[in-house]
Amino acid sequence: MSKYVRARPGRPARTRAPRQRNLRALAVAAGLGLLVFTAGWVHVARETPGADSASARPDSRPRTAADRAALAEDRARPRGNDALPGLGKATRARIPKDSRQLIVVTGRSAGSSESVVTLWSRSAPGGDWNRADTWPARNGAKGWSAPEERTYGDLTSPQGVYSLTDAGGLLPKPPGTKFPYDEDDGFVATGTGVNGEPLTGAFDYVVAIDFNRERGVSPLDPRMPQGEERGGNIWLHVDHDGPSQGCVGIPKEAMKKLLQTLDPAAKPVVVMGPPGF
Repeated sequence: MSKYVRARPGRPARTRAPRQRNLRALAVAAGLGLLVFTAGWVHVARETPGADSASARPDSRPRTAADRAALAEDRARPRGNDALPGLGKATRARIPKDSRQLIVVTGRSAGSSESVVTLWSRSAPGGDWNRADTWPARNGAKGWSAPEERTYGDLTSPQGVYSLTDAGGLLPKPPGTKFPYDEDDGFVATGTGVNGEPLTGAFDYVVAIDFNRERGVSPLDPRMPQGEERGGNIWLHVDHDGPSQGCVGIPKEAMKKLLQTLDPAAKPVVVMGPPGF
C-alpha cells in the first residue's frame, strides 16, 4: 500500500507510479543530454587551442635561420671565468669558483711598467663576470716575473692569482670599508721612486696582495713565509706617477673606491701579469 494514497470520499484513488516513471524518464533524458554536451565540449576543446593543448604552448624552437644562428652563438658564448678577456686558460682555471670580486691587472707587455686595472664582480659563485670599473696603473719597473723566479730587488711584479684579505694606510679608512684596516703612521714611503719621483702619499691607502705574506695581519707585518730572497710587501697602493719596485699603483680615488667596494665575504682575488699569461 506504500505506492498508494487513500482516496477522498467520492474520488477514485490515484497512484504515484506514473509520476515516478515520468521523473525517471526526465532524469535519463537529462543524463543523455549531459553526455552529448560533454562529448561536444571535448570535441571543441581538442580543436580549439587552450591551456592544455600543444598549440597553446610556446614553441621555443628557433623559427628562422637568424634565430637558430643567434641561439647557437649564445650557447657557444664563453661563461664564468672563461669569459674574462686577456687571460690564459691556466690562469682562468686558478680563479676560485666561489670568488665574486676580481681585480685584473693587465700589463702592456712582459717588460713594461704600464698596465690597466679592471674591477669585476658577479652576483653568484661560478656566474658571469660584470665589468665594474677600469683605471690606468703602474707595476714593477722591469715588468713581470713568474713568482717562483722573482728575487728581492729585481724590480718586477709577481704574476699570478692572489687573494686579498687585509688593508691599511696613513689615512683613516674610507666610509663603508669592510676589510680589516690598519691605520698607522708607518705607512710612509721614504726616499724617491725608481725614476726619482717623490713618493708622498703613495701609502695613504693600501690593500695587501697575498704574495709571500701572512694573511690576517697588517700589511706592515714583515714576515715572508717563502723567504726574504723572494721579496714581499707587494701592495695595491696610490700611484706616485712612476713605476714601482713590484707593487701596483692606481689613482687615489680608485684606491678609495676599491676599499669601499671590496668585501671579504665575496672572497676577492687579484689576477696580475702580462697579456695572455
